[in-house]
Amino acid sequence: MDKYGLIGYPLGHSFSRNFFSDKFEAENIDAKYLNFEIPSIEEFPYIISDNPELRGLNVTIPYKQKVMNYLDDISEEARAIGAVNVVKVEHIGKNVTLKGYNSDVIGFVQSIEPLLRPHHKKALILGTGGASKAIHYGLTEKLGIETTFVSRYDRPDCVTYEAITPDVIKEYEVIVNCTPKGMYPHNDECPNLPYESMTENNLLYDLVYNPDETLFMKKGAERGAIVKNGLEMLFLQALASWEFWNN
Repeated sequence: MDKYGLIGYPLGHSFSRNFFSDKFEAENIDAKYLNFEIPSIEEFPYIISDNPELRGLNVTIPYKQKVMNYLDDISEEARAIGAVNVVKVEHIGKNVTLKGYNSDVIGFVQSIEPLLRPHHKKALILGTGGASKAIHYGLTEKLGIETTFVSRYDRPDCVTYEAITPDVIKEYEVIVNCTPKGMYPHNDECPNLPYESMTENNLLYDLVYNPDETLFMKKGAERGAIVKNGLEMLFLQALASWEFWNN
């Protein structure tokens, strides 16, 4: 039986495991999907060696960048993004070859594109982790939207939350939350933004999908902004993962 799985730490509730388990059952695919919760990326090679039936992996926080050091090949797009969230495991004789891809950008672009309007020219990306790199790539390279990263810390090529004024919200009408702020069980938290200055021209997209409506989304919706969570993105990137593993 073929194996697929997810590496990350901590994992907790896994969308991927539920999605693929349901897919395998519905389509009579003789495979199973496992969670590999590893506290250190150094354990990654053991997952490969201890599971000879493994055909593919998804990668989540905090290993989307660290896993790249263990791969034999990385797609041009994933290398440009600087993060991998899909690993194809190929067995050729006794040799195992690992190739990295990024399906986050596919899922994100397909999910947000129908919501974009001609006046959406600039976007704020909240957070600087592996997911934010895919979002930046999707917005700039695929959708032609100028982006600025927002960080809690003063660092190069970023602005801090304190710098986000009402005028910035008016200029950067798209805001994508790539942080875990507001994720269950911290439903009462949200990124520190001047929500009162938002209007129906703003689009707030949250990669968090649990709860369905985060406080970030709720505060934007109260001002008439278009809001969306990350559930469809997860669904679409999971479908893209399957294509990478089986193309």
